[in-house]
Amino acid sequence: MHVEIEENKKRAAGLLRSCAVLCIKRGNHMNEIVSNLLVYGSPPEDSILWQLADICEKLKNQTESKDALRGRVFHQVKNLLTVATDYAFDKNLWHNYLTFLLITNENPFSLVCEKMGAQDGTVNNFVTHDFDMFKELFDYDFSWLEKELSIDCFTQLTHYQAIRKKELMYNKNVSEKVRNLSEKLETAESGADFFQYVTEFYKDYGVGMFGLNKAFRIAENKDGSIRFLPINNMDTVMLDDLIGYELQKKKLVENTQAFCDGKAANNVLLFGDSGTGKSTSIKAIVNQFYPQGLRMIEIYKHQFKDLSTIIAQIKNRNYKFIIYMDDLSFEEFEIEYKFLKAVIEGGVETKPDNVLIYATSNRRHLIKETWKDREDMEHSEDLHRSDTMEEKLSLVNRFGLSIYYAKPNKEGFNEMAIALARRAGITPDIMTDEEICYEANRFEMRGGGLSGRTAQQFANYLLTIK
Repeated sequence: MHVEIEENKKRAAGLLRSCAVLCIKRGNHMNEIVSNLLVYGSPPEDSILWQLADICEKLKNQTESKDALRGRVFHQVKNLLTVATDYAFDKNLWHNYLTFLLITNENPFSLVCEKMGAQDGTVNNFVTHDFDMFKELFDYDFSWLEKELSIDCFTQLTHYQAIRKKELMYNKNVSEKVRNLSEKLETAESGADFFQYVTEFYKDYGVGMFGLNKAFRIAENKDGSIRFLPINNMDTVMLDDLIGYELQKKKLVENTQAFCDGKAANNVLLFGDSGTGKSTSIKAIVNQFYPQGLRMIEIYKHQFKDLSTIIAQIKNRNYKFIIYMDDLSFEEFEIEYKFLKAVIEGGVETKPDNVLIYATSNRRHLIKETWKDREDMEHSEDLHRSDTMEEKLSLVNRFGLSIYYAKPNKEGFNEMAIALARRAGITPDIMTDEEICYEANRFEMRGGGLSGRTAQQFANYLLTIK
C-alpha cells in the first residue's frame, strides 16, 4: 500500500511538471503562466499581475487596440511604482513585486508553513508546480510586449534606481525582508529552489501582514466587519534605552518570554505616574520578541465591543499576540470595561493561548471611584453595600501581573538626564555632569516634573542650544 501511494505521488508530480512544460512551450505568454497557478492562483482582478496577464492575452489575440493596451500598461506601471515607493523597493521592481506577492499570499499551504516551515504532504507537489510558474514569471521577457506597444518601461523597471528615502517615509521592516528574499530568489534555478527559499521565509517570519509587520491597529469596514491596519515605522526603542526601572523590565521580560515559549503567562497592567516609561516598555517588548513571533494589536476603548471578533481572527495563527491598551481608564459612566472583563476572564469562550492583554494606566484601579460607590445601599437601593465597588475593582484583579512605575526621585532624575544627554551626543567637554544636572533641574521646574519623559525632553532641548 505504501509503495502504491508513493508511486501515485510521483505520477502526480510528473503530471504537474508536464503541465508546466506544456505551458512554457505554448508561447510563454504571461496569461498562460498565471492561469496555471494552483495554490497561489486566482489573484484579484485589480492586481498588477492579473492586469498585466490580461494585457498580454488581449495583445496576443488582438482583441483590444494597442493604444488602449498601452494606456493600461502605463497605469499598471504607475501602480507598481506606487508599491515600490511605499516599501522602498530597488533594482528589479518586477522581482520585488513578485516576491511581495509570495510572502503576502495567505493560502492553506502558506498558513500551515508560517513559523513552522514546510511539512510533508501531497500539496508540496502542487506548490512546487506553482513555484515553477513563478520562476517563469521571474524570468519573463517583456521585450516582445515593449516592441509591440513601442514602450521601454519594463526595461527601466528591471534596472531601477530608487531615490533614497528617510525611514519614516516607508516601512523599512517590510522593505528589507522583501528585497533580501528577492535577491535570493534571483539565484534560484528551479521551482524547487523557490520552494526552499520561500518556505524558509515563512518559518522565520510568517506570511501575510502578520508575518511582515510588528504591530497593528483595527478599523471598521462599512459593513461592520473589522480589518487590521499595519503600524508602519514603529518606534525602534529597546528596553536598554529605558533608563532605570530594572525590576519592572525584568518582570515584563520574564512574563513575555514565558508567553512566547508557550508556557503559562499573565495579562499585564503597567500602572503609575505619567511619563515613567510604561508605553515605551511595551513597544520595546514587541521589538525584542518580534523574531520569536510576537505581534501587537493596539485597540481603543470604543473598539472593546470588537474584542471577540479580533480574537476570533487571530486565535488560529501561529503567532503570539499582545492586545495592547494604552492609557486605560474609565469614568464612572463608561461601561466598556464590561466587554474587557468578559474577554479577559469570565466569558463563555475561553481566551486562546496565543493572546494576552497588556495595558498601561495612570490609575491603579482603572475605573474612577466615587464616594457614592461606598454609599450604594443608601443612594441606589442596592442590597449590599460593597457590590458597586467590587464590580469596578474586579477588572484590575483580572490582570495577573501588575507592575508599578513610579516617578524617580531627584537623584534618579539627574541620572536619567545625564545618561540621555550623553546618549544624545552631549560630551563632557561640552557640559559636565554637574552642569547637566543644574540645567535639568531648571528645565524640570518649568513644568515637566520629575519623570523619564521630562529627562528625554531636556536632552532634546540641549540639542537645540548646543
